[in-house]
Amino acid sequence: MERREWVGSNRFRADPGRKLGAVLQHHRRRLRTVPVGLTVLLGWEQVAEQNGHRYHATRTDQLLEYFPALERAFDYATSKAALVLLTGYQTPDGIRRIGAARLEAWLRKRHARNASRVAQTAIAAAQAQHTRVPDQQVAAEVVARLAKEVIALDTQIGETEAQIEARFRSHRHARIIVSMPGFGPILGAEFLAATGGDMSVFESADRFAGVAGRAPVPRDSGRIRGNLHRPRRYDRRLLRACYMSAMVSIGSCVESRVYYDRKRAEGKRHTQAVLALGRRRVNVLWAMLRDEVLHRPASTVAAA
Repeated sequence: MERREWVGSNRFRADPGRKLGAVLQHHRRRLRTVPVGLTVLLGWEQVAEQNGHRYHATRTDQLLEYFPALERAFDYATSKAALVLLTGYQTPDGIRRIGAARLEAWLRKRHARNASRVAQTAIAAAQAQHTRVPDQQVAAEVVARLAKEVIALDTQIGETEAQIEARFRSHRHARIIVSMPGFGPILGAEFLAATGGDMSVFESADRFAGVAGRAPVPRDSGRIRGNLHRPRRYDRRLLRACYMSAMVSIGSCVESRVYYDRKRAEGKRHTQAVLALGRRRVNVLWAMLRDEVLHRPASTVAAA
């Protein structure tokens, strides 16, 4: 069977070089020599975040069962003070009993931000509900435990991210990667964990894009030609790092925003436009790491 390689992002030509599967296997063998510390920390951070999402979802379900007004009053995913409130007070009668002044003092003692606003909002939610649900105290105890678990996980995630950033900053390519719009220490660390920090294994930007799942491969049959699809075998961690950094860059980089808007004007959906932007950024990042130069934004951006 004739082997193929990528030329650009959409064209192919015959070549005796390795197939994508061989490149990916070679890439994974090279990753075995990479220190596992960064990979372990990133894996733990991902697990902790997933547990945090599950705890938040369970807490939401429990709180909606007996105190929906308090659930609607705060964004618990972003407000630590609201979680602190739940560790001590989770029922309407309990919040009404303590009162706004004492609740504010209780929150300040636990270093909750915007204690006055949180206390007033909680009191308003408690005043809006006077119905007592049977066995609500059992659900309230579960909510309190879940809030404590989420706070503890947030602390652990913060400590883990500090360790990840310290390890990432010590890599010789760290300054180059973070100079690319959209990449910070965490996404940069994910990129290093997925690539090992060695671009020579990929040989070219097109092979690099193929391993990241951003270079289409043909699935021709009989007389059908040009049937291109994402490869079945690719590094999903690398694809995630490229996709997330491209999405972040849309809001922080003029060049990325112009390219994204152009793709949307061509009729592409949001996800398709972000993936197209990520494919373009792969070439730029490849050249930056190959030449060991920082990213330099263009002085003028062509909209065409």
